[in-house]
Amino acid sequence: MVLEKIRSGVEGVGALTIKGVESVGRASLFLLETLLWVPRPPYRLRVLLSALEFVGVGSLFIVILTGFFTGAVFALQGATAFKLFNAESLVGSTVALSLARELAPVLTGLMVSGRAGSGIATELGTMRVTEQIDALYTMAVNPIQYLVVPRFLAGVIMVPLLTSLFNLVGMVGCYAVGVRLLHIDEGVFLEKVRWFVEPADIYNGLLKACVFGGILTLVGCYKGFYATGGARGVGLATTEAVVVSSVLILTADYILTALMFT
Repeated sequence: MVLEKIRSGVEGVGALTIKGVESVGRASLFLLETLLWVPRPPYRLRVLLSALEFVGVGSLFIVILTGFFTGAVFALQGATAFKLFNAESLVGSTVALSLARELAPVLTGLMVSGRAGSGIATELGTMRVTEQIDALYTMAVNPIQYLVVPRFLAGVIMVPLLTSLFNLVGMVGCYAVGVRLLHIDEGVFLEKVRWFVEPADIYNGLLKACVFGGILTLVGCYKGFYATGGARGVGLATTEAVVVSSVLILTADYILTALMFT
């Protein structure tokens, strides 16, 4: 009895290991094939524009709303902390650095992942279970080139733009709370921001956003592309796409921060 339980446990661990290795290998091949198709014709501009609109324009409201209140709440909390040291003038520069380096790219990536990444997984998953992707093969159209590449490019292009908007709106929220509500001197507020925030901070944040955009679109495409099991499978693929892309974004953020700022 004990040996049977040990054997079944070992077999279960082995099966999970094999499944994990297979998933990593398939995902790696999926990424490689996507990158190889990026520079190759045909170039479907209409499909790309549709993907840009879905990823970027469709995420404007949630990014603006999140950005404003992120800047506002960090200004409120920062002012409370800096007041203990009579250093309220550092609120603007602290929030600006936090937004440029970390908060704007990470929160934008997470918000877009929850909205656009899940939508991509649902769309491609539905196409998979209804055999529309198989129909593309019969028409001699590569599904990676037609379905995945435009969405991948849309993520790489639009997430940095949304991050820039997040930075701007976040600083508006910070200014509204810090200067208008807490009465921090406007000139000192703006001068500290100009003094402490360097262009490299903004550029590195936008580079992070490019990586996060590629991650969330690729994960959404991958989970939807290989969805199985009908409507239930599509729902599971959508959930997995959001969870996996969020974890990968946070992991990639740590790695990029270690490379850029240390």
